[in-house]
Amino acid sequence: MPAGRWIGAVAACALLASCGGSEEQAGQGGPGGPGGAPMTVGYVTVDQTSVPIVADLAGRTSAYESSEVRPQVSGVIRKRMFEQGSIVHAGQTLYQIDPDPYEASLSEAQANLQSAQATLEAAQAKADRYKPLADMEAISRQDYTDARSQARQAAAAVAQAKAAIRTARINLNYTTVPAPITGRIGRSIATVGALVTANQADPLTTIQRLDPIYVDINQSSSDLLSLRRALASGDTVPSKAKVRLTLEDGEDYGRVGTIDFTEPVVDENTGTVTLRATFPNPEGLLLPGMYVTAHIAQAIERDAYLVPQQAVTRDPKGNATILVVGPDNKVVPRNVKAPRTQGAFWVVTDGLKPGDKIIVQGTAKVRPGQPVKAVPANTPEKLTSGQPKQGGGTESGAANGNKD
Repeated sequence: MPAGRWIGAVAACALLASCGGSEEQAGQGGPGGPGGAPMTVGYVTVDQTSVPIVADLAGRTSAYESSEVRPQVSGVIRKRMFEQGSIVHAGQTLYQIDPDPYEASLSEAQANLQSAQATLEAAQAKADRYKPLADMEAISRQDYTDARSQARQAAAAVAQAKAAIRTARINLNYTTVPAPITGRIGRSIATVGALVTANQADPLTTIQRLDPIYVDINQSSSDLLSLRRALASGDTVPSKAKVRLTLEDGEDYGRVGTIDFTEPVVDENTGTVTLRATFPNPEGLLLPGMYVTAHIAQAIERDAYLVPQQAVTRDPKGNATILVVGPDNKVVPRNVKAPRTQGAFWVVTDGLKPGDKIIVQGTAKVRPGQPVKAVPANTPEKLTSGQPKQGGGTESGAANGNKD
């Protein structure tokens, strides 16, 4: 055969072989396609459970008790009898005000009492002598009336003197300024030698009780209304309002608090309602004025489902969809209601049934109606999916190899 014809025949055979190979490969199909092995996906089985409704809210700490110490009498401070920043106890003396003027006032009141008592004795004796004389009409009735009136005035003067003594003793006691509550005392505003006045505007110091301690938490009125409607519907039940705290440095406080009460009014400036919680604070870690994040389980939602977040997709309108392994191992889309998240899960309240197999791995590679090979999520064994491997045959990775 001439060389030119032989080269043309070889090229034609190569072209035919190439076409035949392409047709054969198309007939076999790829993974998940017509004639190919189904795609391997990982699933989790869901069941109904009770899910706490946890709200993350901003809060601020405040002292359980706070007292501003002010003098109740005027005078010069002679002594400061506490260590600043220490723990003081109720009744402990904090300051000593110069008592000399008040001791003198007490002595004066006691002398006035003695004078009033002497006057009373004379007036009472005169009235007693005039009574029989008035009965015998030896003196006028008016003289007896005047004598009796003078005796009563003298008795009133004695009572006034006794009251003045009591006042003087009270003022003398006020020269020692006691701690009204037990707590940690702050810095002293007044020093020894300072002149203070009764009921002055500026406190001498401040005492705060920090164990336990309050946390004032703000929740929007709209969220509170939603919670109350959910409780009224019966699908949600109230829980014992336990509270956990995250501190400003991101660490968990480690102790659990309880909600004491909720303010009955809404702040017109912020549109929030204040919830007050009480926390134990034995180490004094929490100080008044700290900003914290409170995690409150206000209620429990019954018959809900916890679905991994990667299994839920949303359309531009925000509607949630989940892919489920349906009959004949085909992919079935489900429209669900997923109003909120709980950690790494969406809380689904409608659209699922107990025992549904939710596709969580391989969701990006499957379509509704497509047959799949469903295995439990994160299955470590290798499963055949029709993909070619080196050296012939087909092989696929573990189910978690088909993650999105």
